[in-house]
Amino acid sequence: MKIALIIENSQAAKSDIVYDALKSVAEPLGNEVFHYGMYGPEDDASLTYVMNGLLAGILLNSKAADFVVTGCGTGMGSMLACNTMPGVVCGLVMDPTEAFLFGQINDGNAISMPYAKGFGWAAELNLQDCYRKLFEVERGVGYPKERAAIMAKNRNIFKDMKAAATNDMVTVLKNVDQDLLKAAIAGERFQEYFFENAQDEAIVDYIKSVLAA
Repeated sequence: MKIALIIENSQAAKSDIVYDALKSVAEPLGNEVFHYGMYGPEDDASLTYVMNGLLAGILLNSKAADFVVTGCGTGMGSMLACNTMPGVVCGLVMDPTEAFLFGQINDGNAISMPYAKGFGWAAELNLQDCYRKLFEVERGVGYPKERAAIMAKNRNIFKDMKAAATNDMVTVLKNVDQDLLKAAIAGERFQEYFFENAQDEAIVDYIKSVLAA
């Protein structure tokens, strides 16, 4: 599985802590982690929580990533921004139990975490435990197990409802503020990672046209 990490500007100083915790859990399980930034508070490309959501939508809909890990000060803003995107189901995860239940019940493709609120002593251990509860087990199995069938049915109903309520990703990219879009894809590793992994030609072509403009 390809996991994309996205950090916004207010928490960029913690980028290495989050990245190291994610890699230490995800990569031994056979996953690849792609850090799309920010890498530090002085990065030329500065990501807001709104851009986090837009970038998550691009990566997941193009299949450049299978799962997105993002966040901000409280985690709330990035979660909301991600959930405005078609095909993105993002949960707010603060502790390992929430990570486990989100994976088992909602089986989404993104999480947002708080990197300021409650981020104190041994915060990296909490991050690692959250990632383990997400990636060490099969997601979507259901909890409690006796409700697994109804949970799977509700997930499909939710996906259909979201698809009906949102535009396709290319339409989103054309309709959003183009300066916002350019800023969201301006990270120093974006082009390298995105064009290497993206599978949706229409999204790739539009991103290329924005970068060339």
